[in-house]
Amino acid sequence: MLESSSDGGRWLDAHYDPVAGLYTFSSCVDLADLSGDGESRLLVGDLGSGSSGMKLKVFRGTALLSESTLLDLPTGLVSFFMDLHEPRIPAIAVASGPCVYVYKNLRPYFKFTLPGLEVNALEQDVWQQAREGHIDPVTLKEMLEGVRKKADIPLSVRSLRFLSLETSDMDEFVQLHKQQPIRRQTVITCIGTLKKSTADEDGVSCLVIGTESSDVYVLDPEAFIILSKMSLPAPPTMMDVTGQFDVEFRVTVACRNGNIYILRRDSDKPKYCVELSSHPVGLVRVGKSVVVGCTDESLQGFTQKGKRLWRTILPAPITTMAAMDLPTRGFQAVLVGLANCDVQLYRDKNLLSTIKTPDVVTSICFGRYGREDGTLIMTTKGGGMMVKILKRTATFDDRDSAPGPPLAQGVRLNVPKKTKLYVDQTLRERENGVAMHRAFQMDLSRMRLAAAKAYVKALESSLAPVSSSLSEPLKMNAVVQGLGPSFKLTLNVQNTAACRPVMNLAVSFLYDESLYRMRNPYMRIPLLVPGLVYPVETFVECTSDKGISDIIKVFVLHEGKSRPLLTAHINMPVSEGLTLN
Repeated sequence: MLESSSDGGRWLDAHYDPVAGLYTFSSCVDLADLSGDGESRLLVGDLGSGSSGMKLKVFRGTALLSESTLLDLPTGLVSFFMDLHEPRIPAIAVASGPCVYVYKNLRPYFKFTLPGLEVNALEQDVWQQAREGHIDPVTLKEMLEGVRKKADIPLSVRSLRFLSLETSDMDEFVQLHKQQPIRRQTVITCIGTLKKSTADEDGVSCLVIGTESSDVYVLDPEAFIILSKMSLPAPPTMMDVTGQFDVEFRVTVACRNGNIYILRRDSDKPKYCVELSSHPVGLVRVGKSVVVGCTDESLQGFTQKGKRLWRTILPAPITTMAAMDLPTRGFQAVLVGLANCDVQLYRDKNLLSTIKTPDVVTSICFGRYGREDGTLIMTTKGGGMMVKILKRTATFDDRDSAPGPPLAQGVRLNVPKKTKLYVDQTLRERENGVAMHRAFQMDLSRMRLAAAKAYVKALESSLAPVSSSLSEPLKMNAVVQGLGPSFKLTLNVQNTAACRPVMNLAVSFLYDESLYRMRNPYMRIPLLVPGLVYPVETFVECTSDKGISDIIKVFVLHEGKSRPLLTAHINMPVSEGLTLN
C-alpha cells in the first residue's frame, strides 16, 4: 500500500484501476459477507453501456469473483437477511425494471414482479375495434390521442409507442400487437431494506421498493408478498428507511417533484413534507438527522420531522453521496462527491476533509471490505475503481471552516426531564386555561390603569423631566458634582421642538434655607434653539453640620407666570466636607 498524499495522510491508497469498466451509481453498490467467513465482498450493479452489458458483479479484494447478466438496467441493489437459517449469509436483491431479482449464494433464487396497474377502459375499447377491423391505423391514432388528453388513467406503453410511430410503420405495428392483451406495468425507481422485528445487524429484513406509479411497497422477506402499500404525490427517486416493520418505522423519500416526504407506519399517506428550493440529488441519514444534497450546489440538514437545521454551499455540483459510519469510533459523517473531482467529508455543516480524485466520482461506498472496517470504495465516470483505507490513527477536527455562527450554537441544550410538578402544572393550565387567561387580562388592565393615572398626575403637577406642552416641548436633567460642603448643580435644558425656538424662560429653586444657601436661586434662561442642549450652572453650599441632606426642587417657567412647565426634584448628597458631632 502507498500512503495517499491528499487529505493530510488520513487515507491509504489500497487500489486504483482506471480501466476497471465499472459504470454504476451509489444506489447500486453494497458490501456484504456472502460466505460467512468474516470477509465482506463488494457487490456492484453494473450499468454496462446503458442498453447492453448490464451485470451483477461481485469482487473479492481487487479480483472479480463472479458476475451475472441482468435483463434490464439496475436501479438499486441491497443485501439483506431473509431468514434465520445458519450460517448467517445474506441474500442480494437487485431492482431492475418491474422486477426484483433475489440471489442467494450468488445464484438466482426468486423473482418478484410488481403487480400490474389498471388499464384505461377507453383504450381497451379502441384496441378492440382495431382488432375487429372496424378502424384503420390512422383513426386508431386519432382516437388514442383523444383518450390521452381526457382520461385520468395514463395510456399503456404499447399505445404510447404506437403514437410515436410514423404513418408508414403504423399498420405493421397494429398487425403485430393487436391480438395481445393490453398491460400497464410500472417500474422500480429505488429500493431499500427495513428490519422486520429486531434491530440486530443480522436481523431479518423486509424489502422496501419505490415505483414509477408513486407507490411504496413493503415486501415480506420469505413469501415476497406485499405487507404494506403507501402512496406518494410523485414518483420517488431516493429513499432512506429506519426502524422495524412490526414496531415503528420511518421512510424518508425524495420525489421527482422536488419535495421530500416522510412516511410512518400508522399511515398510508405522507406524514410530513419538506419543500426544497431545488431538486434533490442525494439523500443520506446520519443519526437522527437527514442530509440532502440539491442541484443548487447546497447541502442541507433536516430533522426527522422535516425541520431544516442547517445549510451550506458547496464549491461544485454534487454527483453522489453516501454515509460514512464507523461504529467502533462512534463516528458518523457524509461523503459528498463533487463534479470538480473532489470528495468532501461533512459532519453536520462542518467540512472535515477533502479527497482529491483523478476523475469525477459517480458512486461511493464506505464500510467493511475484506477484513478492514474503514474502507472507502469509489467508481469514476470513466469506469475506474478506487479503494482507500482509513488509517487507524486518523482523526478528524470538527472545526468549522465556513463563515457563520460558532459551532457551539448548534449544540443542543441538555434540557432536564419533566418533573411531576411540571406535569401537574401543565394539567392545571389545560383545565383552567380560560379562567387563568381572564385573571391575567384583569391584572394587566389594572396595571395599565395605574400607570396611566400616575402619568396623568405627573403631567398635571409637572413632576416630570419632559414638558407636557405641545407648543413648547422641553426636556431637562440635573447633575450634582462635588463632595461638599460646596456643590455644583448643572441643569441641561433642551428644546425638543422641530423648528420653533422657546424664549422668555426662567428657572427657580425651592430649598430649605436652614440647610442650603444658593448664590443664584433665580436665573433667566436664554433663547432655546431646537435640538441644542443648554447648561445652566449654579453653586449650592451646605450650611448644616448635622450630616443630613434634603431635596431641592427646580421649576422651569415663563417669566411673569406661576405655572411651571417643568419640575424636577434633586436629591442632594450628604456633605462629606463637614465634621460631624
